[in-house]
Amino acid sequence: MKPPAQRLASLDAMRGCTVAAMLLVNDPGDWGHVYWPLDHSAWNGCTPTDLVFPFFLFVVGVSVALAILPRLERGEATAALARAALWRALRIVALGVAINVLAALLMPQAHLRFPGVLQRIGVCFAVVAWLAMHTRPRTQWALVVALLLGYWGLLLLGGSLAPWSNIASRVDSAVFGRFVYLIDPASGRGHDPEGLLSTLPSIATTLLGLRAGCWLRRGRLGPLLLAGLLSLSLGALWSPWLPWNKNLWTPSFVLWTGGWAMLALLACHWLIDRRGWPALGRRFGVNAIAAYAGSELMQILLPAFGWQQPLYRHGLADWMTPLTGPWLPSLTWALLFVALWWLIVAAMDRRRCYLKL
Repeated sequence: MKPPAQRLASLDAMRGCTVAAMLLVNDPGDWGHVYWPLDHSAWNGCTPTDLVFPFFLFVVGVSVALAILPRLERGEATAALARAALWRALRIVALGVAINVLAALLMPQAHLRFPGVLQRIGVCFAVVAWLAMHTRPRTQWALVVALLLGYWGLLLLGGSLAPWSNIASRVDSAVFGRFVYLIDPASGRGHDPEGLLSTLPSIATTLLGLRAGCWLRRGRLGPLLLAGLLSLSLGALWSPWLPWNKNLWTPSFVLWTGGWAMLALLACHWLIDRRGWPALGRRFGVNAIAAYAGSELMQILLPAFGWQQPLYRHGLADWMTPLTGPWLPSLTWALLFVALWWLIVAAMDRRRCYLKL
């Protein structure tokens, strides 16, 4: 079967749908009234929302396979590509830290946090891009196994998977102090869902995307289907002993979410690239950084200027809540937020304006 072209509309669509989902779940009108599929699991478990960030890291790995490996095969210098990838990763990390600093300065009751979503994306991109350039597929698969089993061993040695007392939270507390997402007022310990130790299995998620992207480049859809089903099965079988947990990014969670990501990639490729379905989400996908970073800035500025609650209350909650209850207005705000950013990225796409870091 003929390999697909390197620029795949399906990948832009999957990336874009993932970014749109990020905006949807990050921006409800009222955090006290969020439908359960649009909220993270409190601790163990996996809701649809818990799939969003693993999907994005998986797509990062696929993008490495489709963007960097062809350049290597064309004879571009490995050292130059590695420097460019590292520099891009540093810019992504710096943007994440800058957004956190701005939030700490402007948002009421906010505190400075060093880890974050963009920071993890930057680290995973840098590591997996380097591995794509310098290691063979067999080594990459071995690293996936080593990361999952090694991290499982660390979790077991830590003695507990409970909030605050698990080894990932203890490492975050030791390294970052109070500059993390959450602080337990009773113990003073911190925890960050994008913390240091749990970045190790996140690299495994991104490596799964790299290997899936390599199969996709060569039109090998059979291995992609089998790997997705196998990953799902292993993640489900492992979960009674090691629960799915996004906060800890447990190895069972890596396999479970990685399996769904592989099947989603396969479905998008088959329907969009092969069958000609419209690439829904593409405009978010080609301006993913602009949409995510811009939405984060809006999340900071609206509360900082005291605009968000009046807009939500007078625009939606006051008249909708008596008719529908408080849940639907909260969801409507999130949908309008996504729609606003779709208009922004659609306008950018029409003008061929793409923000690249």
